[in-house]
Amino acid sequence: MKKMDDGKLLRIVLWLLLCAVGAYILIKGMSLDKKTLVNMCRDAQEKAIEAYLPGILETEGVKTQTPVEWLCSKVEEQLPFLGTIQAKEMEETEKDRETDKKIMEENSDFLEAKLLEENQEAGPVGSGEENTGGVDAQSENQQSAENTEALQDAAKENAQTADAGDGGQAEASAANAIVNPISLDMFQDFDYVISNFYTIDKTTSINSDQLNAPALVSEDLKMTTGNDQPQILVYHSHSQEEFIDSNPGDPSTSIVGVGEYLVRLLRDTYGYNVLHVTDTFDIVDGKLDRNKAYNYAQDKISQVLEENPSVEVVIDLHRDGVPDDKHLVTDVNGKPTAKIMFFNGLSRTNQNGDIEYLPNPYIQDNLAFSLQLALQAKQYYPDWLRTIYLRGYRYNLHLRPKALLVECGAQTNTVEEEMNAMEPLADVLNKVLKGE
Repeated sequence: MKKMDDGKLLRIVLWLLLCAVGAYILIKGMSLDKKTLVNMCRDAQEKAIEAYLPGILETEGVKTQTPVEWLCSKVEEQLPFLGTIQAKEMEETEKDRETDKKIMEENSDFLEAKLLEENQEAGPVGSGEENTGGVDAQSENQQSAENTEALQDAAKENAQTADAGDGGQAEASAANAIVNPISLDMFQDFDYVISNFYTIDKTTSINSDQLNAPALVSEDLKMTTGNDQPQILVYHSHSQEEFIDSNPGDPSTSIVGVGEYLVRLLRDTYGYNVLHVTDTFDIVDGKLDRNKAYNYAQDKISQVLEENPSVEVVIDLHRDGVPDDKHLVTDVNGKPTAKIMFFNGLSRTNQNGDIEYLPNPYIQDNLAFSLQLALQAKQYYPDWLRTIYLRGYRYNLHLRPKALLVECGAQTNTVEEEMNAMEPLADVLNKVLKGE
């Protein structure tokens, strides 16, 4: 009889505790946790168990549960929804942690983009302008001094063809036959345009509303300024870029020399009034430093454009940086010719949308200019053009509607191949600016 009374009393105690727990849950919005439960019931449950059923704490001398653990398990048996509530709270906590993590990552990306201020390399991630180590490695495998001088002489002979006049015109005439006709109807197909004309960097994205290809290829980009005033400006944000057989310290064998040949072709063969800014923007305190090259270039070029408002076309001429075993070369008119790539910054990233501190009112005009040049290149020199590269920043393309960033070859090309590439480039520029 005594044993039954003890059991009955224990059950009464437990039910009273459960009722107290239930009331507490209702009052607190069902947000009870184990710590609160322990604080409420520790003394009562320990005394009840020790007084009436001490044997439940041990089995064959092995301790299996503490009083707190035992009581919690009993409560969960009577209130199964308690475990669900706790699991839901844990799930919500985990979601909050994930959300906080995403917010921190996005803010980190934004701050990084803000810090860079579009001073990233102008080429694709992993193979861009910062690959200067490749140039040094190649220098160990360059040809002998005699062969290098011979190649440089050949490049200079190419540059001198612009002076000949008739020879330059003959080159241009030879390229007037379309070898790969492309119907403008094809530009109605957004997937066709993207797959055949573009590479999109992971930093950004674009859709058919942002890239209306039929409108871009039909935009009138003809030159409206007469050649009695400056019409085209060529410059180099990264003026120290050289090639596999460049003569260190000789600008005529660097990207600046390649730009000078383009200027001479545009002037002497096609009759344009062209300015060439050869200032250095990537040397700081006597050392190569491209961290703010685009900022320095923007300051200078903006000043030149203010002094020469008639300029319609602004070209930033670069060379790309690629792995040392990659050679961007093809045959154009029987000459080894460096391949080229047009480059557009969209002032928009996937993480943060439009970059307000890098506004560019001319994005659509920039896209139209590079796409029309690419169309002409694919029709007349189909193996010469690489796809247009789209990236998330701006790269000073806001300076004019017809602003263009060109990547010509890479550090693994020869000076001769680079010079040769200026001939088809001048030709397609002329075709677009004449509205052909």
